[in-house]
Amino acid sequence: MDRIDAMRAFVTVVNEGTFTRAADRLGLSPQLVSKYVSQLEQHLAVRLLNRTTRRIHLTEAGTRYHQRAQQVLNDIDDMENQLDDLQAQAQGLLRVSAPVSFAIRHMAPLLSEFQQAHPAVGIDLQLNDRKVDIVEEGFDIALRIGHLKSSSLIAKRLAPVRLVLCASPAYLEQYGTPERPEELSDHRYLRYSYMDMDAGHALQKWLQGSDRKDTGEMVSNNGDVLIEAAIAGAGIALQPTFIAGAAIREGKLKVILPEHEPEPMALYAVYAHRQLLASKVRSFIDFIDGFFGEPPYWDRFE
Repeated sequence: MDRIDAMRAFVTVVNEGTFTRAADRLGLSPQLVSKYVSQLEQHLAVRLLNRTTRRIHLTEAGTRYHQRAQQVLNDIDDMENQLDDLQAQAQGLLRVSAPVSFAIRHMAPLLSEFQQAHPAVGIDLQLNDRKVDIVEEGFDIALRIGHLKSSSLIAKRLAPVRLVLCASPAYLEQYGTPERPEELSDHRYLRYSYMDMDAGHALQKWLQGSDRKDTGEMVSNNGDVLIEAAIAGAGIALQPTFIAGAAIREGKLKVILPEHEPEPMALYAVYAHRQLLASKVRSFIDFIDGFFGEPPYWDRFE
């Protein structure tokens, strides 16, 4: 017995006054409606209705049960209507995880414009360069950068992420501009500690090789720090253009060994489900798709 169906049958019989009218309202046969009510009485071990050939009469238990059952059914209908509204109109709190440097430099205009288009959606943006567990930590969407491996999550590619090797003009004037990757072993390297070991391709071999000279390497888990250090002349950095692009465009940094540039990574929106996607999530994915341009605006420095 489905208790909700049986409860709805009982309430409809009471409200309509007869099993026949209740059956018409529910789109069922009178026999099935009567069966539902009988099963409900058996489940509760109490008589809810006294039946005669012409009328039905509520028992004392039936009167009490009818009031509570009507409220329960109303609450269920309200809950389902609210869920329908969430699917039809983007609303509610959207929890987003994003990489620190990318979010600081590029997320504020996106989120502002998104909320102007969807004012009923609240934003909870959490910045973290580690790979968050979307389901366990309760995120709707995570923005991730890299070469994504296969998983049960859904990934939407948003933009290419170009890695460039760069240094300040003053550093290159003092220490020379490398013409070949193997010459990098003579230079100070500003290393990002979360860098994918495969991301640097041939450059990574020379930047982190065992034959490097003792040049006082700097390591940080934040790309912005490394780019600022490179601008100050501290060494050579391998960083994405969404961080380094502005400094390159302003002449504060110079791209070196462009012919050995690693294969681009990508920025992805990662989420848990493709079907029955909440409207706030679907709206955000649709909004961010193409927002940064192709090529993205941070690459327009050449």
